[in-house]
Amino acid sequence: MNDLPQPVEVNLGRQGPVVMPASLRRALGFEERDALVAQQELGRLLLEKPRRIRQRLKERYDQVHGERKLVDELIAERRLEGTKGN
Repeated sequence: MNDLPQPVEVNLGRQGPVVMPASLRRALGFEERDALVAQQELGRLLLEKPRRIRQRLKERYDQVHGERKLVDELIAERRLEGTKGN
């Protein structure tokens, strides 16, 4: 993904479609008919591919938890609680 050296103008159509210049689409790795997730953050519009969001979240939580699996921890806790009740 390349960064554009300067901001580019995009146009908002009558019924809401956003029209981006080809140079911006190429820089962002967007292709025709790509599904994008739109979010509003601090008065800004963010557009991302769902795949990129999943990748970013996975990287974030892999750093936090490493090889540890939260579901395995939850199951172990439940089993321990079950043995205490017997």
